[in-house]
Amino acid sequence: MSKPVFALSLWHKLSGKPGGKWFYSRLICRRAPYFSSIMPLVQDLRPGYCEVRAAKRRAVTNHIGTFHAIAMCNMAELAGGLLCEVSVPTTHRWIPKGMTVEYLRKAETDLRAVAALEPLPAFNEAAELPVTVAVYDQQEQVVFRAVITMWISPKK
Repeated sequence: MSKPVFALSLWHKLSGKPGGKWFYSRLICRRAPYFSSIMPLVQDLRPGYCEVRAAKRRAVTNHIGTFHAIAMCNMAELAGGLLCEVSVPTTHRWIPKGMTVEYLRKAETDLRAVAALEPLPAFNEAAELPVTVAVYDQQEQVVFRAVITMWISPKK
């Protein structure tokens, strides 16, 4: 049996404590600093599922006052990457290979990105794994959708 994934065991230790989700999110941003540009809050994390929130604030808006397209891409990559980190077995590695995005409507509120992969596939040979991430506004409308192609391969 493989040892538990560090990111998931740390989530279990912190997420139920006061300020734990905030602290966990800051630790993730410390490990991958670019994500701090959106000041994410990891809301839920388990194999096959990740939910990340980001507040609409001046630093993530565009010239028309809506959530910037690349900030939503950043949210999607964080949610999809965390999903892979806690879902792919420790015998394998993953890396984003490409991303296709759709901007479906103006993102005028705080946002919630959801990456879901259920049921989990069998991880054997090297393969591409499409991870879909939907980004919702506060009215639960999908404003953005991404499909991130992850390359999953056995560690050598």
